[in-house]
Amino acid sequence: MRKSKATIFLVVLMLLTTLLFGCVKEQKENLQGDVGNNIGNTAYPMDIVDGFGNSVTIEKQPERVVSIAPSQTEILFALGLEDKIVGVSDFCDYPIEALEKEKVGNAFAINVEKILELNPDVVFLYNEALPESIEQIKASGIAVMLYSPETIDEIFNTILQLGEVMGVEEESEQIVNEMQEKRDNIVDKAKNEKKARVFYQVWDEPLMTAGEGSFINELITLAGGENIAADGDGAYPQYSVEAMVEKDPEIYIAPAHTAENFTLNPEQMKELKNIIKSRPGYDVITAVKNDKIELLDPNIVSRPGVRTIEALELFAKAIHPEVF
Repeated sequence: MRKSKATIFLVVLMLLTTLLFGCVKEQKENLQGDVGNNIGNTAYPMDIVDGFGNSVTIEKQPERVVSIAPSQTEILFALGLEDKIVGVSDFCDYPIEALEKEKVGNAFAINVEKILELNPDVVFLYNEALPESIEQIKASGIAVMLYSPETIDEIFNTILQLGEVMGVEEESEQIVNEMQEKRDNIVDKAKNEKKARVFYQVWDEPLMTAGEGSFINELITLAGGENIAADGDGAYPQYSVEAMVEKDPEIYIAPAHTAENFTLNPEQMKELKNIIKSRPGYDVITAVKNDKIELLDPNIVSRPGVRTIEALELFAKAIHPEVF
């Protein structure tokens, strides 16, 4: 896994498309507060404020939609809107039907020409990394909505707002109600357990983690863990190996992928665990001594969408297997 710094930087950007831009908190105040507080406008044209504070007018119920974010694509499918999705990002692979949709690039390289050809009524984006491309799309009369949720409540609100925009509020409310119930059941099981010290590895070289302000930090906490990197600088900071070793995690959690392979078989997962254990200095941490290196499905744990509570359950099983 030794690569040039430039190559690693590009790979990290690709892997973290659904994570890195969630730290812009000041742009997402409208998604704070009680879940559902932005729902209720059922008439078109509809004026709505997206997750980055942009006021957007939806002229009519959308019939053609482009989603340039795996998490938002999953939400649209869960809402039963697969027939209205005409384009998705290069990374949209769930459900499997998403692979059949036209590809329009990703959050770092939008194919504006292709999007205009598809003539959508609305485009959903995860971040504002490409403002010129966004302005080109808007100039063609296409509504653009941005969402980058970094708390579970923000995720719930994103689902509800997509349901509102698309005219399927009842379906979105049902999904959120079911997610809330499952979350509460998991939290109830974990709340009386002794909190375990947890470190979550976002990337290995340089070592990157999930700190305070990330939804992964919230998942760790709700699952009965103590995120030892909560003091990191930002939501997804670089973290020194020395600081991680000093804080001695009891559970070391990492996504089950490498730079070369996003889908690992059992033998490859075993090899990845051995690689983590063999890193300099890692032999002294409790997680390595007790063989508590946990590899989780990266597509589930890194996408803030309809499978977030499934991610919470994966964290809970990793942290407190005796309960879950």
